[in-house]
Amino acid sequence: MAVITKFVVVREGVEKMTFTSKKEADAYDKMLDIADNLVPFITSAELKIDENSVEKLAFYLASNKDELANLLKGVVKAKPAAAKPATKKATKKTAAE
Repeated sequence: MAVITKFVVVREGVEKMTFTSKKEADAYDKMLDIADNLVPFITSAELKIDENSVEKLAFYLASNKDELANLLKGVVKAKPAAAKPATKKATKKTAAE
């Protein structure tokens, strides 16, 4: 018989996510805390956004907090270099073909 340890993030009596490591569960719980704190901040902007959209936006910002923090600091992520179009090499036909 195998023993499996699971870490479950529970919010207001509802299971949100299950993880196999405590570190991942703690990180997700912290992200949810950040999202919860962002909701009143976004709502205070008086942008007339419905509650569901505010929650989605808060979740998105919280889940991308590192990139958002860099943007707020003025750190711009380097844009990926434009891919060069692939060129086909001409193939020579031999007399035998």
